[in-house]
Amino acid sequence: MSDSSAARTVVTRTVGEGDDAITYDVHGDLAAATAERPALFLFGAPMDATGFQILAGHFGDRPVVTYDPRGAGRNPVGTADITVQQHADDLHRVIAALGVGAVDAFGTSGGGVNLLALIAAHPEDVRLAVVHEPPVAEFLPDRDAVLAVTADLKRTFADQGTGPALAKFIQFVMLDGAVPDGYLDGPAPDPAMFGLPTEDDGSRTDPLFRNMPAILSYVPEAEALRARGERLVIAAGVESGETMPARAARAVAAVVGIPAAEFPSNHGGFTEQPGFPSDPDGFAARLRDVLDPRA
Repeated sequence: MSDSSAARTVVTRTVGEGDDAITYDVHGDLAAATAERPALFLFGAPMDATGFQILAGHFGDRPVVTYDPRGAGRNPVGTADITVQQHADDLHRVIAALGVGAVDAFGTSGGGVNLLALIAAHPEDVRLAVVHEPPVAEFLPDRDAVLAVTADLKRTFADQGTGPALAKFIQFVMLDGAVPDGYLDGPAPDPAMFGLPTEDDGSRTDPLFRNMPAILSYVPEAEALRARGERLVIAAGVESGETMPARAARAVAAVVGIPAAEFPSNHGGFTEQPGFPSDPDGFAARLRDVLDPRA
């Protein structure tokens, strides 16, 4: 059962100016944060704050922060590539602006990669880091093939626009297992199969592809991660199978020398996914167990 967030005040703030402006939301009273139960920062990339409303509602006993990553949601729109280091700096700036010291952080997908970079650069920012299915290719046996697919997605976006690129992306993220030989030699999927536009509108602002290839090619700083000990949890969904982000989570955990934690459902199991199974209640309960093991 989720905690009701209906009565909680949500205050929207911005840190930075111009292209560096980052919008974030504070759910509840930051003054309620304590050393034992600090503010909880929930984020993804390119998923913006709207994707974390359900999960935030399960943590009414502590202040929760959500945000829109650079280039997404309510932030300035651009066309330039976005780096993991930029995201990590943005997270650092938001945490500093909160003024409550270290937070607990849950980062998923690209947000998980950005969280890996944040705790390497600013370990003092985070008490406990939960990194959920970070899609980094570095430690996978098919690393080169994954990065080749990423490069093809980037070229498709540049040459043909969002529809054809997103169709290829969907096909890739549905792949259960290592990238097979000759994967890129197959026919490109029809965007119309996924209800996507087939015509190029000329726009190149989509944050998903602006985050490529940086997110997938990021190399985690293993020694910095090992130094966190029990303050680092790397998680994969029990229903994610051998999809790339789940494989990557297990590979990063192995390099760090910790077991990968199992979380309910799949890559987006913390929120409602039309057409896909999810388990927001179970996911939130598992996250609470990790954050507050003595609760």
